Amino acid sequence: MKNINKLIRMYFYICTAYDRELCLHHQRMSNNYQPDFTDQEVLCIFFYCLIVEKRIQVKDIYDFADNYWRTWFPDLPKTYEGFLTRLNELYAVFPPFIVYMLDESMEQSGQKQLVFFAQQVLNAIDSMPIILAKGARRFNAKVAPKLCERGFCSSKNLKYYGLKLHVLGFVRKQKLPLPEFVGISPASNHDLTVVKPLFETLYNRAIYADKIYAKKDFEQWLLSHNNTEILTPVKKKKGQEQLSYKDRIYSFAVSQVRQPIEGFFAWIIEKTGIQNASKVRSEKGVRTHVFARFAAAVMIMCLDFL
Repeated sequence: MKNINKLIRMYFYICTAYDRELCLHHQRMSNNYQPDFTDQEVLCIFFYCLIVEKRIQVKDIYDFADNYWRTWFPDLPKTYEGFLTRLNELYAVFPPFIVYMLDESMEQSGQKQLVFFAQQVLNAIDSMPIILAKGARRFNAKVAPKLCERGFCSSKNLKYYGLKLHVLGFVRKQKLPLPEFVGISPASNHDLTVVKPLFETLYNRAIYADKIYAKKDFEQWLLSHNNTEILTPVKKKKGQEQLSYKDRIYSFAVSQVRQPIEGFFAWIIEKTGIQNASKVRSEKGVRTHVFARFAAAVMIMCLDFL
């Protein structure tokens, strides 16, 4: 079998992470607390097929395992629905798995991969839409109403039903940002409102962000209390046709630093298909779709499984 070493290495890594941390987030209070088809096998099949075999859809992941891996995973459910149910039941495991991998990466590399300006650590922040329905279909969409709402993405000029994925990352030289914070919010929420409590906990940072995060009063408070700056491109004033040369240069410099976070979103969409959640039909499914695929991206970045 091709890439057998990668499969074995991934399985043992997942087993170690599960025993150390992930098992605490998925406890079964029933007689079937140790199913024959283990949680570790579910995770291994999902991550391996997504990362190595590049199977974006869960149906394709199951079909691949069913056709080629029955000897390796003899207790694999007989139906796709059974596999999907097991995967979605692990929704609470994926966020701590992301934290586990990122903490391990930081322990190995320390602060060598971070970029400093004076005494401040450079960060970049942005959000991207996770789309469950768009166009006329967004008015009839009712999946996961506690997580999803109708919203508008100005960068894509897109009206949709879904949620936003927010990522704050460490800026790194000639590399994609390393995520520090990952969160979700309904599509209608304002980005600054969502991340404002997070910003209040950060000290000695220079955060490069889009214009939507600009708010002078909060920026001044954050700088005076936390020595943290929010750097955004300059907005045109009402009636102003063109920015001054100085403002254009400043805006260009800010955009250059925060460009990798936009590249990160494009990369994760390409590798995992995270933006398209049109086939998800439950709240657990939404959480699994977002955080499982983000965990796969972190696994690619930190563990070199490609």
